[in-house]
Amino acid sequence: MNANEATFWDHLEALRTCLLRCLAVVGISGIVAFAFKQTLFDIVLAPRSSHFITYRLLNTDAFSIPLMNTQLTEQFFIHMKVALYAGLLVASPYVIWQLFGFVAPALYDRERHIALRVGTAAYAMFVVGVLISYFIVFPLTLKFLATYQVSPDVANMLTLQSYIDTLLMLTLVMGIVFELPVVCALLSSMHILRRGMMQRYRRHAIVAILITAAVITPSGDAFTLFVVALPIYLLYEVSIRVVRK
Repeated sequence: MNANEATFWDHLEALRTCLLRCLAVVGISGIVAFAFKQTLFDIVLAPRSSHFITYRLLNTDAFSIPLMNTQLTEQFFIHMKVALYAGLLVASPYVIWQLFGFVAPALYDRERHIALRVGTAAYAMFVVGVLISYFIVFPLTLKFLATYQVSPDVANMLTLQSYIDTLLMLTLVMGIVFELPVVCALLSSMHILRRGMMQRYRRHAIVAILITAAVITPSGDAFTLFVVALPIYLLYEVSIRVVRK
């Protein structure tokens, strides 16, 4: 039975099967991540030490940021949350492939080819954003804020919950932000956006970028604002090159 002959209930059953497969793979990946707790948190907690690769490349002085736990069940639930996010990240190629397989039969060959290219580019840019966050944005933000003191008499006491929430938030935000060139390319293909327009409104875009960075940064300090806004601005410049004249 082809896509044109399938009934509404056939499509609904196909969607249910697709979603169940995705949930199963995400669940299995999350369970595996949960089981390998030491490896998982070696990766997650690596940026809090000067041994992290980013700090070594920058020749940063030795430091280690201690973390504390303030709730009885906090560490267990954080373990579950981080494992779930890790499982979703690992399973994401399979999830995207399953969703594409669901919608592909309803597309013409040209539309299917375009959807595959756009989906691949969007996923690749999301992964790049995640890596940029983990290796650059989050470590620099963490080191600056966690080691900053108004007085030697005031010690910083960073909680595990705060650390994880900031890491996950910045990672998700940077992954989404890195979709900007893909979105601009799509708008350009629909004749909605042009290079001249983006160049003409560059100053307005900079203001919008700063406002956006101020809204999405978890701490609201000037340093984090700059670290987040700079990649977004560079993406805007890349997007100018991507769109049509």
